[in-house]
Amino acid sequence: QVQLVESGGGLVQPGGSLRLSCVASGSISSYVMGWYRQAPGKQRELVARIRSAGNINYADSVKGRFTISRDNAKNTVYLQMITLKPEDTAVYYCNAYSPFRDFWGQGTQVTVSS
Repeated sequence: QVQLVESGGGLVQPGGSLRLSCVASGSISSYVMGWYRQAPGKQRELVARIRSAGNINYADSVKGRFTISRDNAKNTVYLQMITLKPEDTAVYYCNAYSPFRDFWGQGTQVTVSS
C-alpha cells in the first residue's frame, strides 16, 4: 500500500504559477507517476505522467505550461504550473500506477481566478 499526499494547491490569479508536490509513503521508483485533475461537472482527466525511465506525456491543454518531474530518492513527484488559466481550475490528484496496483491521493484544489 502506498499513500499519496498532495500539497501546493491554492488560489492564484490568471497568469500565475503554482508548484504541486506529491509525497508517497513508500518507494515510487517502480511506478508510473501521474497528475490528474477533475473540474466540477467534468470527468477526471490526465494532466501529465512520468514513467520510471523518465518518459513524459502531457495533455495538449497544458503542454508548454506544466512540467512534471520526479525525485525517487524523496519519493516525491512535482507538477510545476505556469501561465495558469481559469480553465485550469480543478482538484488535482496524484496517481501511482503499476500493472497490479493503482493508488490515488486525496487531491488538492487549484483555483485560478482574479
